[in-house]
Amino acid sequence: MRFTPEFLDELRARLPVSEVVGRRVKLKKAGREWKGLSPFQQEKTPSFFVNDQKQAWFDFSSGMNGNIFDFVMKTEGVPFPEAVERLAAMAGVPLPAATPDAARHEQHRRTLHDVMELATKFFADSLAARGGAKARGYLADRGISPATQLQFRMGYAPPDRFALKEHLGAQGISTEDMVEAGLLVSGEDKPVPFDRFRDRVMFPITDARGRVIAFGGRALEKDVPAKYLNSPETTLFHKGDNLYNLFTARQAAHDGAQLIVVEGYVDVIAMVTSGFPGAVAPLGTALTENQLALLWKMVDEPILCFDGDRAGQKAAYRAADLALPHLKPGKSLRFALLPEGQDPDDLARSGGRGAIEDVISASRPLADMIWSREIEGGNFATPERRAALEARIGELTNGIHDEVLRRYYRQDMQERLQRTFAPEGGRGGYGRGNFGGSKFGSGRGGESARAFVPRSAVQGSRFAPKGGMPILSRGPYQAASPQLANSPIMRGQRSAISRREALILQSLINHPWLLHDHLEEVAALELAHPEAHKLRAAIIAAFAHDHHHSPDEEEQAEKMRTDLEAGGFSQILQRVEKAITTGAVWGVRVGAAREDVLSTWRQLVALHQKTHALLREKKDAEAALAEDSSEANLAWLQDIQARMAEADGTEALIEGFGELSGRFQRSV
Repeated sequence: MRFTPEFLDELRARLPVSEVVGRRVKLKKAGREWKGLSPFQQEKTPSFFVNDQKQAWFDFSSGMNGNIFDFVMKTEGVPFPEAVERLAAMAGVPLPAATPDAARHEQHRRTLHDVMELATKFFADSLAARGGAKARGYLADRGISPATQLQFRMGYAPPDRFALKEHLGAQGISTEDMVEAGLLVSGEDKPVPFDRFRDRVMFPITDARGRVIAFGGRALEKDVPAKYLNSPETTLFHKGDNLYNLFTARQAAHDGAQLIVVEGYVDVIAMVTSGFPGAVAPLGTALTENQLALLWKMVDEPILCFDGDRAGQKAAYRAADLALPHLKPGKSLRFALLPEGQDPDDLARSGGRGAIEDVISASRPLADMIWSREIEGGNFATPERRAALEARIGELTNGIHDEVLRRYYRQDMQERLQRTFAPEGGRGGYGRGNFGGSKFGSGRGGESARAFVPRSAVQGSRFAPKGGMPILSRGPYQAASPQLANSPIMRGQRSAISRREALILQSLINHPWLLHDHLEEVAALELAHPEAHKLRAAIIAAFAHDHHHSPDEEEQAEKMRTDLEAGGFSQILQRVEKAITTGAVWGVRVGAAREDVLSTWRQLVALHQKTHALLREKKDAEAALAEDSSEANLAWLQDIQARMAEADGTEALIEGFGELSGRFQRSV
């Protein structure tokens, strides 16, 4: 949902920053501001400040800052739309509907959510009632305490075919809504709809916001067709797009807990009660691409924990095949296999948290799982069999969409083959880079993996590195020596701070007085380079200590630079100066007239904000064009590209400021 600026402004007006932040941070009044301990860093001295007039918060310990929406997103681990919805609920403001149809649709969804909530309460009451004794006995046998039952809102569906239908009907819920919510079974061959769940222990399934959208039911009798029965696909529920315990696990993962995927409801409950709150499970199916994307939104490397039997191992291999094409730099999976014959519930009851920790700590990376699967039980005594193995691995790695990862996986698998089949330095062809002529070496763009030289091939020779240092393989992104790897030519352009960001930082260093009136603007700027982020935080922190309020502006600049150098920022300051490739921007220099400084500052910030807005819009346009290659979407993208070129052209105007600083006279 897109929110209008007017709606967001209304939320800001209704919710002081101190009220929103005060829910998580203990604040004390400090003049016109509030201060407290950072929620993002461990600290003893308060360095977290809130200013209601500026509608902003500043965390000088971590360098982070923002408004009420940023605070909710960062502390609660939710995306922007959900942060807006939570704040709207806090302010008592209804969410806007984009169109009348959207409004009707949203109202209908809310009605169905209400139906699911009433059903959840009915099942919970049935579990606590006299008729739920059998279900309570089953849960007790599984070691699920009454407190845990309440925590997961568990319930019981009575055996009567119309128990839930009659209960909801008495509260004014229509049969049509019950059918649409998946609570009743209906069809042409069923003239009277009846309860889908009967004589089952009920596990409510919630969405990412904690709203019940479906149920899983565990049969109490042995002779039923399905031991576990899930809700069908509905307006609210798409089983491949959700995970059991997603709402709780997302917050836990945001707070630093490990994200662990297990196979079933009871396994999740066992993990959570054993001290692993980030446990989730698929909903009656193997892991899907959408569920994998959900996991990667929460953490970089979720751990998949499968039963230790043959079926669990096959499930792990299926998940590995699913993930391989979609890997991104930093995004992968780890795999933990339980002792054979045990699931997480068994392990938790027999060995407690310690036994589970042992399994999780022994988790293996995705590359290990792929390799193990390919060589498991294989006989590779002949060149033909080894060549077949190489071809299979080549096909797998060629399926990785990300080019950089594809190269690294090829290199990794090449080294594994080398170690396995040529332990004495490359006999049999594996040490000679033969992947370049196989499927393993021919991928997107026609690149090939480079030759791998094992350490054993060079140890003891006159080419061995001194001091036992490992020799560096000449892969696509590896340098010949540590010195060359750290040199500017190998770091390349990607390591440089952009000219505009350097000019912005230099303006603040040479004119600290800008922060008096532009602190919020400075804190909100999107800076691409990590070092620019660090330097900005240091500039704001130095300014906050009231060291730069001298009436002499050159003295202010000198004091700011001294403080930054004392804080260990000398090298970053040098890189900022090197990034400014022209001396014509007079407004950033020490001694420039205030009017010139302000003109230059406004132009820099306006261009910077416009560029980032265009980059975001370009990303949306490219996604739209990929989904629908219409002329309208193509024209949209071309228009953005034209506006970006225009913005690049206007950047030269910055050099025109400086007349009041005596630029022309000095040039003469």
